[in-house]
Amino acid sequence: MTERPTESYDVVVAGGGAAGLNGALMLARARRSVAVIDAGAPRNAPAENMHGMLGHDGLPPAELLERGRAEVRGYGGHIVRGEVDSVTRDETGFTVTTGDRVLRARRLLVATGVTDDLPEIPGLRARWGRDVLHCPYCHGWEVRDQAIGVLSSGPFSMHQALLFRQWSADVTFFAHTAPPSPEDAERLAARGVRVVEGEVASLEVEDDRLTGVRLVDGAVVARRVLVAAPRLVARAGFLADIGLRPAEHPGGAGEYIPVDATGRTGVPGVWAAGNITDPSAQVGASASAGAFAAAQINADLVAEETAQAVAAWRARSPEEAERVPVRG
Repeated sequence: MTERPTESYDVVVAGGGAAGLNGALMLARARRSVAVIDAGAPRNAPAENMHGMLGHDGLPPAELLERGRAEVRGYGGHIVRGEVDSVTRDETGFTVTTGDRVLRARRLLVATGVTDDLPEIPGLRARWGRDVLHCPYCHGWEVRDQAIGVLSSGPFSMHQALLFRQWSADVTFFAHTAPPSPEDAERLAARGVRVVEGEVASLEVEDDRLTGVRLVDGAVVARRVLVAAPRLVARAGFLADIGLRPAEHPGGAGEYIPVDATGRTGVPGVWAAGNITDPSAQVGASASAGAFAAAQINADLVAEETAQAVAAWRARSPEEAERVPVRG
């Protein structure tokens, strides 16, 4: 067996979405050696276009990422295709394995995001990101004035129903397995949102378009759009060996990695940014968080390098000290 060569970087970025690439861009521009490990499976891949990103509204998500990779490469950053298999930590930094490559890093930026664990309803996953949606700010304008259904599937379903009512007067709330409380039912009624009792059995699709929602009793409610709230699962299994594990989000959205205001995690030398720390962050917010975390990482490295330089300065021999010119 041939031992795999080790590549060394100042920073390894796990995740090649908006947060990871923007973080890598900042670090590369700061003259740091940086590698991005990119699995090529961003959370918004099912969507045809992204919205709410100034100057890029309507741009396909894949095009934004391709531009980002080119920009990172333009400043000397490396893009490594693959997934992080494992991360270990020692007194000098981190060892990151991905496929047949081994990377050493002084610091680690985690931007692997989350996956959407969707309700188990036949036909729902196949429509995800098309006419089965979750975010009104991402898709509301595109489905305005259409017949929208909201599936009651979690703590955010009521919030989704009231939000999507902003974009359409024809909103139906499917009680499914979590009927609204009397207070919530009153709020829905006051906003003109119809509540349909009964468990949802499947989706009706014709000519590759959602046409309705079928209940277990066989009734079909015509709808053009269905809103569902997934449970978010952090892509963080590879961090277990360094003691970094996801926590339950206080809002009930699923899992996330807690960080402080700078993006620093509870493990020294590790920062995180994007959906893995903030499930509600859109592309712009994720990119901003990646850039901010990168600036903190660079400042941390500067502080470490300065401390090392001061220690070396103080350890000079008398002969070395005499050779240093004194300016007066």
